[in-house]
Amino acid sequence: MKLEVNNLQKSFGNKEVLHQINFCVESGKALGLLGRNGAGKTTTIRILMDVFKSDGGTILLDGKTFIPKKFQIGYLPEERGLYPKKTISEQLEYMGMLRGLSKKDARKNTKKWLVKMGVEEYENKKLETLSKGNQQKVQLAQTLLCDPQIIILDEPFSGLDPVNSQVLKDVINEQIQEGKLVIFSSHQMSYVEEFCDEIIILNHGNLVLSGNLKDIKRSFGKGKLVLSSLNMDVNQLMKLLNDSFNDLLEIEKVYQKRIIIKVKQKNVKDEILKRLLGYHVDLEYFGLYEPSLNDIFVEKAGDE
Repeated sequence: MKLEVNNLQKSFGNKEVLHQINFCVESGKALGLLGRNGAGKTTTIRILMDVFKSDGGTILLDGKTFIPKKFQIGYLPEERGLYPKKTISEQLEYMGMLRGLSKKDARKNTKKWLVKMGVEEYENKKLETLSKGNQQKVQLAQTLLCDPQIIILDEPFSGLDPVNSQVLKDVINEQIQEGKLVIFSSHQMSYVEEFCDEIIILNHGNLVLSGNLKDIKRSFGKGKLVLSSLNMDVNQLMKLLNDSFNDLLEIEKVYQKRIIIKVKQKNVKDEILKRLLGYHVDLEYFGLYEPSLNDIFVEKAGDE
């Protein structure tokens, strides 16, 4: 399947919150939907779920108008929606039947997913008696209960410890490998980098960046090197670079005790390395700069 969003627009009153948003995502891949609070991510998701109607644009699935009710969609909202005072099995079976499963299949799938998430021992417990991490695993079980073709995950790792995070990572990776179409929204960039082939970044309702994550990283790192030294601190190394290398490079920034430089000419990496060694710099690290998604996000969605 291929889901395409074209020129999506949405206003609330006189405030336009989405300005002609475009993206696409295919089965077997995950799209990272990124942005600061208020950027338009939740509005986009709610339009996809047919909770809101758009004011303009089209949503197509395999070239035809996307009608959400014709598909099984697994949605994990940031604000959790299960009932704290109901038992886990009771409400999961109920949710399954609401989404079209027979009572028998709802019970079968409930047991399957509780086992898969490692919380089967709590099936007759009220949700409120579980830890936050286990509640989150129950929420994901509910999301996947009906074997959805399209999965939308909004902050799925919020508040989880590393052990519970790994359980969720394994399940999400499995869904991607099974050919599901996944939209993944999170402020935790390390998870986005792990799962997503494509990303889009929204800022104040505008699409400010989109494309293949590897290509984006390569583009943002083009013409830049990163280095650090074992026998000079950052200030000493910066002084050396400013005094003796200004014909070849300029310092862009310092990040985690490493200096990121922008070269002024092509094919000068070897010359820079030769000069550094000539000044007896004991290099801890020297190589091409690849920005993290966090760096890219701050640059594109941070305040001026």
